[in-house]
Amino acid sequence: MTLQTLPAVSTTREPLFVAPAQPDDPFGIYIHIPFCAHICPYCDFNTYAGQSSRIPAYVEAVIRELAHWSDAFAGRRAASIFFGGGTPSQLAPEQIGAIIAASRAAFALAHDAEITIEANPNDLDERYCAALLQAGVGRLSIGAQTFDRRGLRVLGRLHEAEQTWGAVAAARAAGFDNLSLDLIYGWPGQSIEQWRRDLDTLLSGEPGGSRPDHLSLYGLIVEPGTPMADAVHRGILTPVDDDRSADFAELAARLLDEAGWRHYEIANWCASPEKASRHNAIYWRNGDYAGIGAGAHSHVVDRRTMNHPSPQRYIELLTAGRSSQSNSETIDARTAMSETMMLGLRLLQDGVDEDAFMRRHGVPLLEQFSQPIARLSEIGLVERIDDAIRLTARGALLANSACAEFL
Repeated sequence: MTLQTLPAVSTTREPLFVAPAQPDDPFGIYIHIPFCAHICPYCDFNTYAGQSSRIPAYVEAVIRELAHWSDAFAGRRAASIFFGGGTPSQLAPEQIGAIIAASRAAFALAHDAEITIEANPNDLDERYCAALLQAGVGRLSIGAQTFDRRGLRVLGRLHEAEQTWGAVAAARAAGFDNLSLDLIYGWPGQSIEQWRRDLDTLLSGEPGGSRPDHLSLYGLIVEPGTPMADAVHRGILTPVDDDRSADFAELAARLLDEAGWRHYEIANWCASPEKASRHNAIYWRNGDYAGIGAGAHSHVVDRRTMNHPSPQRYIELLTAGRSSQSNSETIDARTAMSETMMLGLRLLQDGVDEDAFMRRHGVPLLEQFSQPIARLSEIGLVERIDDAIRLTARGALLANSACAEFL
């Protein structure tokens, strides 16, 4: 059997996203807010505690950088803005609103653009949420992480489960109709029963008065150089092994499927198709985005850039009218195709579309990657469905190994 005749599975699926993106597709705007009240022991993101006094100057620098990116995306529409961190809810709603206004001034922002802010539960009350809505934010991503008190302490979180549900109630009362919760599973000491309780609590919708509209569930990775990695090295904490982590992932997939949720990306579920994350889909589709802020990455056609990670240095450069970029690279054709596969295969239902691949890269998908697709198909990790290549259920559990085949 040749790859050209690899049988397609008959399906009635309704695609959410077509991967890869095309060069003239709408792009995303990512705003990095690196400030935190406290650095969690598992975090290896570009974050800084004790620097909140820099926030006003940082907001001004972000507004300056937005203007610098205008020409790079001339003639194209921006589909989304995502405030990530760090802790974006450290900013006042007025500061968030000023950045959104600057984004509208610099880019052709779609009238229905998805505008998301990540927030800690203990930062959210009804007044703050209402002010965010007034500023233009339409989607909240709340970092719950777990509802287990011991788990919150292991993860170094400063909130309690009750504050998460208070934040959900406050957001709903303010008028938010698009709420996402982030949870982490596989933290040291977690049992399958504790994870089931977290999932049951989520799905009950009782605390906070309603279920969220979207879920991001991440298996904990103990990153080198973090305080948690040091605790593991010294034997203070014992990480969950890969088999147990897979048990956690399978339990979540099963319970959420039974409850009618759509598992559209390896770590993401939506209660209904319109609640899937449009901004994050730009990354999974290997699309373009402007990365604004200290340490932020950008992707424009065949060029990737990164900003200086230090907030102080970032502010100094923008204040002086200089570029905030620390380095850039040109993405060659082979790398671009590999990244399309590694990112697009994360879209569990949609996968990588053969026609879209041809339009984007100019070569047939089944020819370019004939060998890895054949190998992965033979061992049941990928399948062809409606002229797209996607991971199987087993492949989703081994996604890192499967995607590495396309390097």
